[in-house]
Amino acid sequence: MTTSVTLESLRAAARVLEGVAVRTPILDLPDLGARVGAPVALKCELLQPIGAFKIRGAYNAVSRVAARGGVPGVVTQSSGNHGQAVAFAARRFGLRAVVVMPASTPGVKVEGVRRHGGEVVFAGAIRSGEQGACAEAIARDEGLAMIPPFNHPDVIAGQGTCGLEILEQRPDVRTILVPVSGGGLIAGIAVAVAALAPRVQVIGIEPAGAAKLTAALAAGAPRTLEHTESIADGLLSRSVGDLTFDILRRVVREAVMVTDDEIAAAVRYLHRHTDLRAEPSGAVAVAALLAGHVRPPGPAVAVVTGGNVDPDLYQRLVG
Repeated sequence: MTTSVTLESLRAAARVLEGVAVRTPILDLPDLGARVGAPVALKCELLQPIGAFKIRGAYNAVSRVAARGGVPGVVTQSSGNHGQAVAFAARRFGLRAVVVMPASTPGVKVEGVRRHGGEVVFAGAIRSGEQGACAEAIARDEGLAMIPPFNHPDVIAGQGTCGLEILEQRPDVRTILVPVSGGGLIAGIAVAVAALAPRVQVIGIEPAGAAKLTAALAAGAPRTLEHTESIADGLLSRSVGDLTFDILRRVVREAVMVTDDEIAAAVRYLHRHTDLRAEPSGAVAVAALLAGHVRPPGPAVAVVTGGNVDPDLYQRLVG
């Protein structure tokens, strides 16, 4: 397995994803643009088939496993959206999919995995790291191929197709704001930006209670946080990946933290101004703009990464 991710890797992934992943629309937000003093648009990844950008990386990676053959299925660890994407992709290729999830995973995401044909195994708490060990054991004992949630070149290449689309849809973009958990999406976007538009500023946005990219940028290497906590349940990885960081650090110079109150305000804003049903993890880039933490020097695109949100939580946030 090569550890390099190149522009050609992204373009190859885009070909694999044709007819599977949606070329999601860019939605202009004049009101938010007026607030920050520059045009703002949203990259609406919550409109993907499984409700999140994760379909890009998971499908690309599973397609490679299917092409190689020799295994009956795949296994992954996930707090929700990646697991749904792996189950979706595995079904398309006739493979078994096992998804190891924290016991506290929102029901909407558990049911999403099962709806797409995945088998759910619960292991530990969302921040415990037990899911990875469990998934590795299942891979070893049952002969399944591992599909990591972010730290894998095929996953990163798939996520990077989002960056290719942004640069094609908004060639005048100056700033791209990207939610960060393990760093797969922002690393993939960084590959696209470095190759095609090196003047574009890429900023990672993360919960204040899970600021793993902030820690990595300060240290010059990934650092594992002792504890993470936020309403953004999809962004609670305790560390960015070593591969993802090696890629993104060449492009990304800044990480911005947002509080849970700011994330909740962004979910409400999107509900009231766009009718987009964003999950908290998907709304953090908008939160950074609304709170005034980022003042882009020119046209900006905020990636809204997902919309798989627990209905009760959503009603509390928007009510």
